[in-house]
Amino acid sequence: MTGHGAAAQDILVGIDPVREWHLPLAWAADEAHRRRLPLRLVLAVPPPRDTHHVDHTPRQTALRRAGAERVEQARDWAHGRHPELAVAGDVRDGFPAPVLAGAAQHARMVVLGSRHLGRVAEVFSAGSLVVPVTAQAACPVVVVGDADHTTQQPPYVVAGIDGSAASATALVFAFDEADLRGAAVRAVSVWQPPVLPLHSREAALQAQRALLAETTAGLSEKYPDVHLTHEVLVGHPVEELARAAEHALAVVVGRRGRGGYTGMRIGSTVHGLLHRAHCPVVTVPDG
Repeated sequence: MTGHGAAAQDILVGIDPVREWHLPLAWAADEAHRRRLPLRLVLAVPPPRDTHHVDHTPRQTALRRAGAERVEQARDWAHGRHPELAVAGDVRDGFPAPVLAGAAQHARMVVLGSRHLGRVAEVFSAGSLVVPVTAQAACPVVVVGDADHTTQQPPYVVAGIDGSAASATALVFAFDEADLRGAAVRAVSVWQPPVLPLHSREAALQAQRALLAETTAGLSEKYPDVHLTHEVLVGHPVEELARAAEHALAVVVGRRGRGGYTGMRIGSTVHGLLHRAHCPVVTVPDG
């Protein structure tokens, strides 16, 4: 097991002490292999809830031992998938969300599995990971929720564009990911018609097209092997982006806005996609 001083710029994956870990670990191992980066596995052992007049030492020791065995199993599995991959394992004390958010300070990317909790449980459950880590991590966070599904050929990555600095950063990440995978990029902007329209529909759509052109300018020259398409869709951003990414390798969006949950910085579109999209959801912080 490695200590807290793990090397920076690795791919970090959270290992659940109870639930299935193969899907996020496979995604993380493949990503580390493509990027030629080390893979780091982190499992958190939460503290006991009742700390009054009870000695929890035997229980905590057993949980740490079981966690170490689980991490070792995951480490062997990752090595079996990519024998040349450098894989480190770490068992830490603490609740999963703050442990992984802290470990993300030394990561290029964090990969999580989704428990498919409801919106309230995902935020307030002590064992929840997806929303808190997505909101707090300083690096891109990937949430792998469902089993692999058939992708369209050629494969593609969807990038959600809304004019924010974070979405522009997300677009660059999408190009980088597509370039590594030999995939295309579908840059998607969604216009949601207002209840009381102030401008014509065509004028609004034209503004969205101009936004896409401005945001994507220069990237095709930087990534000449990545085919780029622009799409302006009409409807609810979450539903339209999820539909556009139904057969995608991933949907990549910027992490933006202030949500209504404990002041965490996460946009409503991001929050919706985490519960709606079937493909991996990648959220990228500004800068």
